[in-house]
Amino acid sequence: MKKTFLLCAALLMAAVQIVAGQQLDLREITQGAFRGESMAAVTPLSDGESYAQIGQGGRQVVRCSFKTGKQVAVIFDAAKARGPQVERVDGYIMSPDGKNMLIQTQTKSIYRHSFTATYYIYNLANNKLEPLSDGGPQQTPVWSPDGTQVAFVRGGNIFLVKLLYGNAESQVTKDGRFNEVINGLPDWVNEEEFSFNSAMVFTADSKQIVWVRYDESQVREYAMPLFRGSHPAREEYAVYPGFYSYKYPKAGEQNSKLSVLSYDIKSHQTRTMQLPLDADGYIPRIVATSDPSKVAIFTLNRHQDVLRVFMANALSTVCQQVIEDKVDKYINENVFANLVLTDNHLVLTSERDGYNHIYLYKLNGQLERSVGDLEKPGQRLGGIAHTIVTDVYGYDEATGDLYFAALNGDPTSQKVYVSRKNGKVDCLTEKEGWNTAVFANNFKNFVLTWSDLNNPAVYSLCNNQGKTLTTLIDNKELKQKYDSYDMGKKEIFIFATPDTKLVGWMVKPANFNPKQKYPVVMYQYGGPGNQQVRNAWGIGMNGQGAIFEQYLAQQGYIVVCVDNRGTGGRGAEFEKCTYLRLGELEARDQVETALWLGQQPYVDKNRIGIWGWSYGGWNTLMSMSEGRPVFACGIAIAPPTCWRFYDTVYTERFMRTPKENPQGYDQVCPIARAAKLHGALLLCHGLADDNVHYQNTAEYVEALVQADKDFSQLVYTNRNHSIYGGNTRNHLFRQCVNFFNDHLK
Repeated sequence: MKKTFLLCAALLMAAVQIVAGQQLDLREITQGAFRGESMAAVTPLSDGESYAQIGQGGRQVVRCSFKTGKQVAVIFDAAKARGPQVERVDGYIMSPDGKNMLIQTQTKSIYRHSFTATYYIYNLANNKLEPLSDGGPQQTPVWSPDGTQVAFVRGGNIFLVKLLYGNAESQVTKDGRFNEVINGLPDWVNEEEFSFNSAMVFTADSKQIVWVRYDESQVREYAMPLFRGSHPAREEYAVYPGFYSYKYPKAGEQNSKLSVLSYDIKSHQTRTMQLPLDADGYIPRIVATSDPSKVAIFTLNRHQDVLRVFMANALSTVCQQVIEDKVDKYINENVFANLVLTDNHLVLTSERDGYNHIYLYKLNGQLERSVGDLEKPGQRLGGIAHTIVTDVYGYDEATGDLYFAALNGDPTSQKVYVSRKNGKVDCLTEKEGWNTAVFANNFKNFVLTWSDLNNPAVYSLCNNQGKTLTTLIDNKELKQKYDSYDMGKKEIFIFATPDTKLVGWMVKPANFNPKQKYPVVMYQYGGPGNQQVRNAWGIGMNGQGAIFEQYLAQQGYIVVCVDNRGTGGRGAEFEKCTYLRLGELEARDQVETALWLGQQPYVDKNRIGIWGWSYGGWNTLMSMSEGRPVFACGIAIAPPTCWRFYDTVYTERFMRTPKENPQGYDQVCPIARAAKLHGALLLCHGLADDNVHYQNTAEYVEALVQADKDFSQLVYTNRNHSIYGGNTRNHLFRQCVNFFNDHLK
């Protein structure tokens, strides 16, 4: 009888566990156990009917149909190619004529966008691999338009390989030198803040190379300490530590001196373009056109509120200005990510009317048409009755159709649209959520990626009328796995503060009881133009369906994220109101969020914590020292603490220089507010952070010490801004969870 009872009890307990769902494991989360299946390196091919992508575990490059999604050919197979052995394909670049491709392997990261790699030239006809160069790893190889030459950078110098001459290699520049001169690649600050890694093109006739030269010899250096460490171990520092020094211009300091040069491949003559660039101006992009006499050069003044487009002639060196765009406060950096050049047109986005809209120009600078607010705004969440363009996918010269993505009235939902030549705009993705697209070169079909709060990414093939042709990846297994765990409800909400309306998302525990009072963890980023509140799967500190927030919910927390003023998706006024005083309004909004949460019957107002990474760390510190003691604790990971320590391009875009705006720098920062800090604080930083230097935490710690404020600190050896490697990310997140448990439970 007793045995029967124990068996029944065991079965009952098992049944309860099944109903309750599984519990998340932190190590599995940090190791990516909930990453979905995706499409790697999708590249539309010149035929307009197919695309290439990396397949078979990184050993192949395959061709797939844009109509069926089915594989129609293997373009490259590492196991069958003749020549050197390639263990893994990290990337590839098709030649314009489709006869050859560059295979990228042995990739080693430098900064956020830059890397070195070993490239091989692969001939599709004879299945043969040959090294691009035997002189060492290369950077940013570029095909000539006729497919017979490749230019690349090594050691700050440009090299040229001619396929028709047995892959003969010649050196174009010889003045490149680490920490002095860079040819064809952006320096650190331009790479980081304008999000690109190549500044070199061929002219349309393949006769000239045009590039940006960065003279950083007068830029001051920053040195980071390096130790032996682990994962990877640096044996050269096993006994005595060393340093990595590189050029990093801090706000108000000297930038690199820029110039644009051309090289005549036949005559070997180098020329300097007559570009009327401000002495301290920027060149965020250089782009080839279909006209051999025109290379498009985009410039910004140092205040970044005037964008100019020049057409440069590589032979005559004459640069003719064709477009000028002036906006209030600053040009949004996304204009460069979204620019499109076709045979006869240039597509730019601009916030000149207060919202990011599209402007279609002829190559001579004549404005042909614009795409502004759409006729049917969406839900107007937060009172946004405007359209905001987020991505530009391309312009079809044959039909006049312009394809783009936008937020239409709802900042949390992105859809794909087409603007017809007659001005009519059609939505190609009616489904609510987050939609992105990759179009075929002839714009007849596109790969659609869709997700929402509760569904991981689904990849589909659609035609240019928006009809789904087939589903490529549905991530059903991930969805089933995710749902088998004890997951809480995710929801988007809106509320009013005394100053504005704010939008956020919330994750509640699976067994949420509205009569119970829960502790709250507020996650945020809050930086200029950024959006964390989206109806998308990739939200949260670790993405993957807010998986880390779900872990916290299983620990008994409600997790909340709110986009404060200064963030994107709601127009220039909402985004740029923080100008010259970064952190002030953002912190006010996060405090107002905590006050609003404290009024909810299911929240314990005395147990609210806040945390964030990078700008989110800055925002955490600013919020905890805003003056109203609403946070019991907070965690700042890799935080800026004074904008005097950060780089020129980003900081001055929003703050101007310290000389022009000393109060904004010195009065509105965590260091100045150290005495006002309220709540338990954990600071985390990597010693080898090339982006937000450890200097920020070191100086803030000293301010806290002198203000007699208690705090805890974690320092990670040899780790950069992302703080990862080996067990590092698991350790970091476990310390954060333990800290919240110590101060909020």
